[in-house]
Amino acid sequence: MADKKLMIDTSILIDYFRKKDKSKSRLVSHFREYDKIFISTITEFEIFNGASEAHKEFWETLLASLIVLDFNRVAARQSAKTIVQLKSKRKTIDKPDLFITATAIAYGLRLDTLNTKHSIDIENLNLLTNLNNN
Repeated sequence: MADKKLMIDTSILIDYFRKKDKSKSRLVSHFREYDKIFISTITEFEIFNGASEAHKEFWETLLASLIVLDFNRVAARQSAKTIVQLKSKRKTIDKPDLFITATAIAYGLRLDTLNTKHSIDIENLNLLTNLNNN
């Protein structure tokens, strides 16, 4: 039986960080349901770029429980394809979100985000949707 795998973006981690009752976060729900949870190196950058010195230990501990995937050549080319595809729909996406979604596509992983408006129009993206876990 294959491992259940999921890639999450920065919004899922921030949600976990901010919730007083961590058990009600999507991240905790995902740890119960999935065998392996992945993030992109871009998510790691976003987390540490916004982290205060006081919070870096929290993030180091949390990220140790995740698998970090490199933004590689396949993801870079997927990003370029996605920009062309979105431009044809007169849509745009912030570069970090573009790189995270491209990483999910490159590695063949389903992606969960709390901010689907950035990724709903991306072809070939296996987006986890319709969760009601506040």
